[in-house]
Amino acid sequence: MNIGLQKLSLIVYEGPFDVMLSVVVGTGGGLVLKFVLDKIWIFRYRHNNLSHGVASFFLYSLMGVATTFIFWGFEFGADAIFHSEPARFVGGAIGLTIGYVVKYRLDRRFVFA
Repeated sequence: MNIGLQKLSLIVYEGPFDVMLSVVVGTGGGLVLKFVLDKIWIFRYRHNNLSHGVASFFLYSLMGVATTFIFWGFEFGADAIFHSEPARFVGGAIGLTIGYVVKYRLDRRFVFA
């Protein structure tokens, strides 16, 4: 979802800060989808009510801030080194993989406990 939304964003908009915008769009879309999938299929977690669900999403998002820096570090690092879209996407995929492993551990302990 993340990388796909980035590519779609780059197709739709070419201009100043197009790469940064694509990364933000991909990260936001990926966050919402990943929360739903983690909640339902990974942790099989049920919220007590809407307020509890909103609080869980907030905490989930907060845990995602640190892991997003891992992802962005790899993605922008690959872009800075290789100056190409394919390298940036490969760096992003590597960063997402590492970030998701770290995030799973944080979510298991603090969000879906």
